[in-house]
Parts: sequence; structure tokens; C-alpha cells
Amino acid sequence: MTAAARTRRGGRRPGESDTREAILAAARNAFAELGYDRATIRGIAADAAVDPALVLHYFGSKDELFGAALEIPVEPGVVLERAAAANPDEIGERVALAFLEAWEPPDSRQRLVAMVRSATINEVALGMVREYLARRVFGPITQLLGLPDAELRANLVGAQFIGLAMMRYITCIEPIASAPVEQLVAAIGPTVQRYLTGDIGTVGGSAGQAPTQVPASLAR
Repeated sequence: MTAAARTRRGGRRPGESDTREAILAAARNAFAELGYDRATIRGIAADAAVDPALVLHYFGSKDELFGAALEIPVEPGVVLERAAAANPDEIGERVALAFLEAWEPPDSRQRLVAMVRSATINEVALGMVREYLARRVFGPITQLLGLPDAELRANLVGAQFIGLAMMRYITCIEPIASAPVEQLVAAIGPTVQRYLTGDIGTVGGSAGQAPTQVPASLAR
């Protein structure tokens, strides 16, 4: 009798939460190491020591499993708001530090690596990552900035961090891969500060001049 059959016959199985977490852990590992295309339900089930039918019982499909595996315990909007409340003039460094601190722990890094790596090789995964970034990253930052060109600024910050993630955590190119967090924050912080509150140059024939003051949303 399969695990799925036992679940149907007995209702809620003992240790259901643990089983679900075991599947998610195996999925994050598979997506991080193999990417979306090469990771399989059967392989994930084997790593989690469960029947493949049980994976589908909990998550329905590979797409839904990937989406669940992307739930990352970092809220960019909250990070930005807290950084601004502390000192708007240091928001660039604080956001850079928050980004690196989110990637450094092994569990968070595994999820983030899976997200970026899968998005580079699979259209379905790319669409899911794009939706995640719009909802959880660029949307909150854009709302908080409250500037006419806020969306562009948010995307510039995103491009900076995605490039950093590729260099440090995915391709592991030295010396960025092993540079101290403090050094990277000092190097990247001023650029992020300019993207968020400074002059970002001329785009599409209109100048993105520096705000005359830090937006009220960042100064509260």
C-alpha cells in the first residue's frame, strides 16, 4: 500500500507537517542543484523518503511545489521601511546589508539559489519568479518610495542585487564569493542609495533628477 493510499484511508496522517517540510526541503535542494527542468517529482520524493503520489497529494503539481519552495522568510518592503526609519541617509547600506544577511544563512540561500537558477533556464520558473519579484520585492519598494520614477529605481536595485547574487552565491566568482559582508556593504551601499534617492540620469528623454529631499515615506 502506498503512502498516499494510507493517507486517504486513515485521514490526516501522523507527522503530516514533518512530511510536508521534508518534501519542501528535498524540493529546495533539487531546484537549487538541478534547476527547474532537471528536478523531478520522483527524485524529490526519493530524497524525502516518500511515495511520489504523496508529493502530488500535498502540492498538486511540480509548478505548485516550486512556488511553495520559493516562500522566502524575507519581506523587502519591511526591510526598506525599517532601514529608512533608522536613518534615511544610510538606507543604501542598510538595504545592502539586509540583502546579504538574507542570503548568508544556508536555508535561505538554498531557496534563493533555486529561484535564480531555475529562472535562467525555464520559462515557467521565470514567470513564477517574475510574479514573486513584482509582488514581494518591487511592489513594496515602489510604494514606499512614492516617486514618479520609483518603479525604475526599484528595478535598478533589483538588478544590482541579482548580479551580486549570481557572482557571490551561484557562480562563486572570486574575490566577491569570499569577500566579507562588511566590505560588500561598503562598496554597494552608496550605489543602492543613489538608485533609491539620488540622481539616476536621463532616461527616455526625461531627467531623473535627485529628489530635493528624501521622500516623506522614507523619512518617517
